[in-house]
Amino acid sequence: MSEPQLAPTRRQLLGMIGTVAGASAMYQAMAMLGVAHASPYTGPVRLEGDPQGATVLVLGAGLAGMVAAMELRAAGYSVQVLEYREKAGGRCWTLRGGDRYTELGGAEQEVAFTEGNYFNPGPWRIPYHHHAVLDYCQRLGVELEPFLQDNRNAYLHSTTAFDGTPRRQREISADYRGHVAELLSKVTDQGALEQMVSAEDRALLLESLRSFGALDSEMRYQRSSSASGRRGYERAPGGGVEGEPIPNDPLDLSSVLQSRLWQHLSASDSMNTQMPMFQPRGGMDMIAQAMQREVEDLIRFNTRVVALEQDDEGVTVTFEDRRSPGSTEQLRADYCVCTLPFSVLGQVDHNLSGPLSNVIDTMHYASSIKVGLEFDRRFWEEDEQIFGGITYTDLPISMISYPSNDYFRRGSGVLLGAYSWGATSYQFNALPPEDRIARALDYGAQIHPQYRDHFTSGVAVAWHRVPWVMGCYGIWQDKAAQYQDAVAMDRRVVMAGEHLSYLPAWMEGAILSSLDAISRLHDRVVNG
Repeated sequence: MSEPQLAPTRRQLLGMIGTVAGASAMYQAMAMLGVAHASPYTGPVRLEGDPQGATVLVLGAGLAGMVAAMELRAAGYSVQVLEYREKAGGRCWTLRGGDRYTELGGAEQEVAFTEGNYFNPGPWRIPYHHHAVLDYCQRLGVELEPFLQDNRNAYLHSTTAFDGTPRRQREISADYRGHVAELLSKVTDQGALEQMVSAEDRALLLESLRSFGALDSEMRYQRSSSASGRRGYERAPGGGVEGEPIPNDPLDLSSVLQSRLWQHLSASDSMNTQMPMFQPRGGMDMIAQAMQREVEDLIRFNTRVVALEQDDEGVTVTFEDRRSPGSTEQLRADYCVCTLPFSVLGQVDHNLSGPLSNVIDTMHYASSIKVGLEFDRRFWEEDEQIFGGITYTDLPISMISYPSNDYFRRGSGVLLGAYSWGATSYQFNALPPEDRIARALDYGAQIHPQYRDHFTSGVAVAWHRVPWVMGCYGIWQDKAAQYQDAVAMDRRVVMAGEHLSYLPAWMEGAILSSLDAISRLHDRVVNG
């Protein structure tokens, strides 16, 4: 016998309506992944009590490492930092004209961007609720400006829909919402929801659907001034003799559904991509530079850690000066905060505990490719009136992000010309940098034909080939079972970084992890 069919509750009905809009489904999915909640950061860390001259060695001068160094020194610790690179910041990284970058395998790229242009291979935006990042920016004087995540005048593109012609996001958004609202209004008006909602709520639901979908008085989504007010006009409102606007025809429901372009409409609905978002003026590494100025005297650059050994009295780290290969030195400290990615730490000799070692050995890192493309004019603004935002495509480049700075500036600009993950990124990784750039140009020209006429230079960063991380962010084998083993104090060593948070791949996760780690370390030192 089949189970009885229960009528949805009012809450379930409202949830279904939210899903039509896209936000609810995305938010629930993100919440289950642990990345959709606002940051719990409430203000500067308070490390009270005298550490009595305790020494701490910090491994890695990314954001997690520098936050640890800043706050521990302020609390009275003697701190030293070892950093693989010639500068601090880790994945908080910006490339500008004149920079050189050598990836694993030896391929070198020299960035030829015009002065003032830049490209962020790693983090490129800051959500409004990432309170720790924003607080450190304020405290350190990092100037922020808006980052435009969502732009309805950018494109949605599929090689299999509309003969490969890009469609403005506003068209797909308006037509999808309009058609779904019309369908739901018909179901409501025909009495199919009588057991779900009251008569009063049905009337309110119909009223809301008319507004939500830009439906006419007959609850139809069709050519009208209200629909064109969202999707665009055949002739836009103007002045004078021909000032009266002329509506255009919506796409039919089947075309919208078959295009599958609707799947991108929720891209800005998760909390981590909702507006407003921000970026540092001049490049993401303005955050790293500000932190480096605070702790530069503590950092020893160009060092490669080769061994991490601890005993009951302290921690000994063996490292190699990258400018003098083969020669090693050692540093000794009472405690160690290790912010090395596990992809790197797994290649370091250590005597960490079995449970922690298991996490280190089983964590792999996501593959990602980013390509920055410079053009001699900002054709996306001048020709297509796209100011910031993101175009989404089923091409291997996945997206094109337009700069959210220097609007209306005459001259060159840099696009994020590819940002792909998974199997697609592996295809890019296998190519030399110049071929990655060429592929990004070929694909992007299918959306913007101006690419070929105005391209000047590019840079391509494949994250599995970045020497100091060898991947984009940490992926757990079994986070539920392993997480506490990884974040626990391991005698005199504590781990920190984005991989040890529920905000993976975000700078906020790195900072929150660091603050938690040093708080527990300080409690151990002061209270035993």
